[in-house]
Amino acid sequence: MARKTDIPPSYYGEPRKFDPGFRGPIHNRGCTDVVCCVVFVIFILGYIALGTVAWIHGDPRKVVYPTDSHGQFCGQQGTPNANKAILFYFNILQCANPAVLINLQCPTTQLCVSKCPDRFATYLDMQYNYRYNKSYWEYYRQFCKPGFDNPRKSVAQVLRDEDCPSMIVPSRPFLQRCFPDFITRNGTLTVANKTVFKDGLGKTRSVIDLRDAAKDSNLEPRVNWTAIAGGITSLLDAKEVGMKIFEDYANSWYWILIGLVITMVVSLAFILLLRFTAGVLLWLIIFGVIAVVGYGIWHCYWEFSTLRGKPHGDGDVTISDIGFQTDFRVYLQLSQTWLIFMISLSVIEAVIIIILIFLRRRVRIAIALLKEGSRAIGYIMSTLFYPIITFVLLAICIAYWAVTAVFLASSGDAVYKVMSTPDKCVYANLTCDPETFSQTNVTKVCPGSQCTFAFYGGESLYHRYIFVLQLCNLLVFLWLVNFTIALGQCTLAGAFASYYWALRKPQDIPSCPLFSSFSRAVRYHTGSLAFGSLILAVVQMFRIVLEYLDHKLKGAHNAFARFLICCLKCCFWCLEHFIKFMNRNAYIMIAIYGKNFCTSAKDAFFLLMRNVVRVAVLDKVTDFLLFLGKVLISGSVGVLAFFFFTRKIPVIQEEVPSLNYYWVPLLTVIFGSYLIAHGFFNVYAMCVDTLFLCFLVDLEVNSGSAARPFYMSSTLRQILDKKNSKRRKDKRERGR
Repeated sequence: MARKTDIPPSYYGEPRKFDPGFRGPIHNRGCTDVVCCVVFVIFILGYIALGTVAWIHGDPRKVVYPTDSHGQFCGQQGTPNANKAILFYFNILQCANPAVLINLQCPTTQLCVSKCPDRFATYLDMQYNYRYNKSYWEYYRQFCKPGFDNPRKSVAQVLRDEDCPSMIVPSRPFLQRCFPDFITRNGTLTVANKTVFKDGLGKTRSVIDLRDAAKDSNLEPRVNWTAIAGGITSLLDAKEVGMKIFEDYANSWYWILIGLVITMVVSLAFILLLRFTAGVLLWLIIFGVIAVVGYGIWHCYWEFSTLRGKPHGDGDVTISDIGFQTDFRVYLQLSQTWLIFMISLSVIEAVIIIILIFLRRRVRIAIALLKEGSRAIGYIMSTLFYPIITFVLLAICIAYWAVTAVFLASSGDAVYKVMSTPDKCVYANLTCDPETFSQTNVTKVCPGSQCTFAFYGGESLYHRYIFVLQLCNLLVFLWLVNFTIALGQCTLAGAFASYYWALRKPQDIPSCPLFSSFSRAVRYHTGSLAFGSLILAVVQMFRIVLEYLDHKLKGAHNAFARFLICCLKCCFWCLEHFIKFMNRNAYIMIAIYGKNFCTSAKDAFFLLMRNVVRVAVLDKVTDFLLFLGKVLISGSVGVLAFFFFTRKIPVIQEEVPSLNYYWVPLLTVIFGSYLIAHGFFNVYAMCVDTLFLCFLVDLEVNSGSAARPFYMSSTLRQILDKKNSKRRKDKRERGR
């Protein structure tokens, strides 16, 4: 290995002399990337200002409550519509696209009602039955405009003035809006078990006309109402299922919590025991793979010999003789197939053995670092709970972004447009003012036209740039999220570096290493962490834009454009993962030496490139063991939860709560167990990466002399055949 004298002086600076009081990462450091820190603070202040402006102009009620044709919210307390929380459409056939319904841009009168219609009825039928039974009008009038009380008014006048709907159909509330109660029975689309109904003019029509209403609409060419009906029915049925699931959570939350606590204990024990089991697990898996591949070679040889020895079998038939076959079992009857399998497995076996022979030392180093990481966490247990801080900060960022996005989306004033029954009205869809509409000549030119609510918007500078503000909201959100993750990585790296650079462990480990590392990261390196997280946020922003363009181009016929977008997505995916890898190692170097981001990233990159094989081996070994640990822990706890919730543990059968679906708490325990194990093992992975970089620096900077002793563990020194000076050791013994 190269020593300090073999490294350019500009790389690590002047040779570091051994300090008996050295207790880890450099404490006398200065602020780094100050300009980026200032920019970061300015952006945060601007983000707060953006949230304030959105709070002032936005109104979440526009998202929560539907709005009628007069711009009033349905179901809002303190208004005439307080008890009318559902939006009803006079002519549902004009609302061909459900997205138009949700966006409140359907070209028909919209009215707040307390409940949806539960029967077929028309205005003509109501007028006929009204003469014999007044109750028909009492039911029908609740779907007419408030104040209208003239059931004898002609249908033509009612349709012209939009006083009442010409017909009503059985509906169910969906997203606080009345949708036809579509039900598919034996492949036939029905509404309230009927396949035909009478429209407002007394004409008998099929329910299929509702599905195909979009054919005659000016909004969309066609909408698949069958699929929409199935989706709505499924979602409405899901409401009942959701209530049962809620009951299951209410009855089993205590046991779910116990399962997650068990996961925390098992995860902690697994990490702490890795110092004893890492080597055994890894070597067992390696030799297990070799044994399995070896058995595969033997089995292929046995099949080959059996088929080859048949006098009239398929031993002499080749793959080219039978050509392509869809049934794969045909190829298994050929000796040539098993010969190919045997040769392929033999090559794989040889490659594994050769790699193992040449990389056995590096595998031993990786195992030693894994054990050292377990020992480090055992001494600094507080690091296992730092992800809670990261989780809280991320939750704050996500909540602020979501609230700001909702307020921005709901910013704007009510926009009213002219709605006219005649399709050829020259004023149709033009903006209007409901207060002065009656004084204009629109009603004269277009009789029956109305000024109704369309959507929320505006023409001010603020409203024109809401989309840009949403993009800014997303960019700063990504920046803050990446900064939070970077702060956690730098904090953990500083704590674990304090452990590594303690010559006598645990005596020389400084007190409160996690808090000290967090303080250093916030006080000195906010700018550096912001710099690295900004680079990553910009790349992620480009990826989001590419995903949006790819979504828009899915229906396009330009193959070159789709191919270009696909290539760009692949390139930016690779770039994002490379930047994440480099940022992670740059933060480790920042935590140790306190240099700026670019210098730390450069130092980490060249350090890793000089040890690329060790990096690859350690990375794969660590990933595999941690994945194995996550699967083992979540799987074990999941099996235990399965036996418990299915009452298969006789000792505690009486304690099992009564459940509608036992899989509800079971899946919750499994998913929660995996997340908890993932959080614990992320700390462990950061520990191993930090110790690995410290190990590489230790190996290049120090020589084992009294002035520059190795800080690595005795196991690593033994693997590398390195020793510290005995004279220094004797002095330490006398100093005790």
